[in-house]
Amino acid sequence: MSRAETVRFRHNQAILVAAVIAFIGALPLASVRWYFLPVLLVPFAVGIWAWRAGTEADARELRLRALAGQRRVAWERVVELREDARGRAVARLDDGELLALPGVRGTELPRLVAVTGHTLPGRAT
Repeated sequence: MSRAETVRFRHNQAILVAAVIAFIGALPLASVRWYFLPVLLVPFAVGIWAWRAGTEADARELRLRALAGQRRVAWERVVELREDARGRAVARLDDGELLALPGVRGTELPRLVAVTGHTLPGRAT
């Protein structure tokens, strides 16, 4: 049994490296007094977010992952995929809701759509 092709988009992994460096840099402050320990939570949360957040797509659905939790959206609900003013990919659903697709740039929309077996209008296969 073959697994369906899944395309994964993640944020730049330099964010994860920066979070590790910030965590190490916050250790001296956190070790001074016990009430500075929560300072370590900020780079830790950013690191977890950078490792986990993103968009996954296969022929059946989109999965939007965040720091905690994920949202699944069937392709049948997606009416439009487009690039916003900042160059990020956005999906408009059948109820009018706009979803930012984490980790997906507008230039990567053809790769995202290719996993569905369809093509973008105005593009050759």
